[in-house]
Amino acid sequence: MDLVALSDIAKMLGGVSRSRTTEITNRKGFPDPVATVANGRLRIWQRADVERWIREHRPHQAD
Repeated sequence: MDLVALSDIAKMLGGVSRSRTTEITNRKGFPDPVATVANGRLRIWQRADVERWIREHRPHQAD
């Protein structure tokens, strides 16, 4: 399983800020994290889920 954290997602979104990435990942419709650790401060997503979301919602940023 290929996993990504918030900083990875920021890079996948073209280098947006951490706060902007947090806003995006908190939106309804963004994939749910597969794990939350460190008292809820660190969330982890499956890379494939995030890539799919980017292709559907931000195709200009898809690899």
